[in-house]
Amino acid sequence: MILVDTFPTDRIGELEYRVGRVFPFGATVIDGGVNFSIFSKEAKSCTLLLFHHGDRKPFVKIPFPEEFRIGNVYTMMVFGINIETTEYGYSFDGEYDPQKGLLYDKSKILLDPYAKSVSGCSVWGKEPDYSDPFRHRGQFVLQDFDWEGDKPLEYPQKDLIIYEMHVRSFTKHPSSKVKYKGTFSGLLEKAGYLKELGVNCIELMPVFEFDEFENSREVNGQRLLNYWGYSTVCFFAPKAGYAASAPFGMEVDEFKTLIKHLHRMGIEVILDVVFNHTAEGNENGPYISYRGIDNRNYYLLTPDGMYYNFSGCGNTLNCNNVVVRNMILDCLRYWISAYHIDGFRFDLASILTRDESGAPMMSPPLIETLAQDPVLGRATLIAEAWDAGGLYQVGSFPAWNRWAEWNGRYRDCVRRFIKGGAEHAPEIYRRIRGSDDMYGSRGPEASINFITCHDGFTLFDLVSYNEKHNEANGEDNRDGCNDNDSWNCGTEGETDDREINELRFRQMKNMMTILLTSRGVPMLLSGDEFANTQWGNNNAYCQDNEISWLDWDLLRKNKDLFDYVKMLVAFRNAHPVLRAGDYDLGNNGTGYPELSFHSTEPWNLDENAASLAFAYMYAEDHNKYKTKKDCFIYVAVNAHWEDHRFSLPVISENMKWSIVFASAAALKITPGKEKACRESSVDIPARSTAVIIAK
Repeated sequence: MILVDTFPTDRIGELEYRVGRVFPFGATVIDGGVNFSIFSKEAKSCTLLLFHHGDRKPFVKIPFPEEFRIGNVYTMMVFGINIETTEYGYSFDGEYDPQKGLLYDKSKILLDPYAKSVSGCSVWGKEPDYSDPFRHRGQFVLQDFDWEGDKPLEYPQKDLIIYEMHVRSFTKHPSSKVKYKGTFSGLLEKAGYLKELGVNCIELMPVFEFDEFENSREVNGQRLLNYWGYSTVCFFAPKAGYAASAPFGMEVDEFKTLIKHLHRMGIEVILDVVFNHTAEGNENGPYISYRGIDNRNYYLLTPDGMYYNFSGCGNTLNCNNVVVRNMILDCLRYWISAYHIDGFRFDLASILTRDESGAPMMSPPLIETLAQDPVLGRATLIAEAWDAGGLYQVGSFPAWNRWAEWNGRYRDCVRRFIKGGAEHAPEIYRRIRGSDDMYGSRGPEASINFITCHDGFTLFDLVSYNEKHNEANGEDNRDGCNDNDSWNCGTEGETDDREINELRFRQMKNMMTILLTSRGVPMLLSGDEFANTQWGNNNAYCQDNEISWLDWDLLRKNKDLFDYVKMLVAFRNAHPVLRAGDYDLGNNGTGYPELSFHSTEPWNLDENAASLAFAYMYAEDHNKYKTKKDCFIYVAVNAHWEDHRFSLPVISENMKWSIVFASAAALKITPGKEKACRESSVDIPARSTAVIIAK
């Protein structure tokens, strides 16, 4: 039966067409054809262009009749398209007046902002044909993947242990030993490692389609690329170059297969999304999509038609414009419904709070919309609560009791304290408590605690370099952050000095111990668990080589560190008191405060005084947390360059203290085995930590 509203009314060559359906936007495969729908408020006309795969010229151009425009939406159904071999784009005609922000040029062929697949960059690192007037082309996607009953995992946010990673970096190094290196399939081959480590959530650096050759250049014979991908070409399409099967048009299925299998292993997938700007750059940038479709609606423009640049990348999306806001909402809903994504981390999220003049808004509608949307209702939403324009909102990001934040203050405080900053002791107590001074009304789960991330030093480099070493980036070492709060432990870079190396590994264990025993949601940077290095490069955004790729030989070399982190992760998972979703610090069923802080003597700490030696103790009430028995967890932290004796708190006579973790080899703790404390005190060596339990 042919429905009346799908009956063709017009013909061009061998294709038939008719007025389409306004929703959904994009190109939607329907019975016998494709429904096209695209918004432009200020264009005078729109033409659909269809190409045979790879051809320079379209095989047909179909202007949208005026009766096919409904409001500001051009919509058309086209029948008889071979969706396997056809690519599509649009051209728009309208006024060209840059001072007004109008940039219409009907000679430009434009990518559909809602395209679900993009050709042109299917093979990573393959030099594009720069003479091609239409490099990024829309392709059609069938929603026919067999999920076999899968759905987003929807873990309580407080229980997450996040592992930030770059898809290509994770397996591209020869030492990864996977078949399809640097791809979604390669990541899947390595998924057993993630399960062994014990993390239950991975956060993928950008996987939306981007052009790795954007701003590509040669430096000392090395080709530098847009490696990280923080410059989106299309928000609805996965990066084809990350798929081993992309040359066969299977990148969508490959990514979905990865997500399905990670879910089966109990691992969520969060995407790092970049809605603050696009790959179209500044006034001199290319026409890819938005610029030629509706420049004044999609971007923040100055009164003279120039681009505001709060992103540091040339342009800023007009995120609180209702059309752009709806596009972002459509995008996130699509990734959750079509890909079963579990959540999102928003790059430079403070931009999303700016109005059309760039001023911060008290109640930004986009942030509220995402917080209250029913489809996103159980998705994790994480803000990088600052932007390149100087707006810093860590602790004050408008949250509607839904948004979490990358806690940059946690990162800075732990780094400064561990390297010997006694004056930071009063702050580190608050950070370990879950930053109650910042998130008191929202709970510890609002704090994403981290010490390292893709921006900046790796954990090993943090204890190995005093200064950044970004010379390979070709910017005379001017790029990247200058204030790293790092300490090289005595010499710059790699060394054969045994004492320095021992201190470095002790310091890494110290920071991991604090991170994984703090309240809040911990996030690890991939490779930190086995001391991966970037040789002092703290801004490897352009390095598609050994600087960025994880060297899996280091896992074998530094297995002691890996085992330590792995056991800490398991310890956190085994003790719900560490993951509490509230700030209840009063006495619980154990008769002790649920979380208390101590000096080297129990119950004797001036929380406002500088110090380099302190302890914190969790009292895990078995009734509250549904565990078998009560348990006390005492974490001793000695950031001093001298040893200190810690007196242990007095507890029930039938409970004995045992050391489970110690960063210092001098305490001779066998991995996986507890060492009973023979006395009521423990000597904690200089610059070390220990986790001691009683149960």
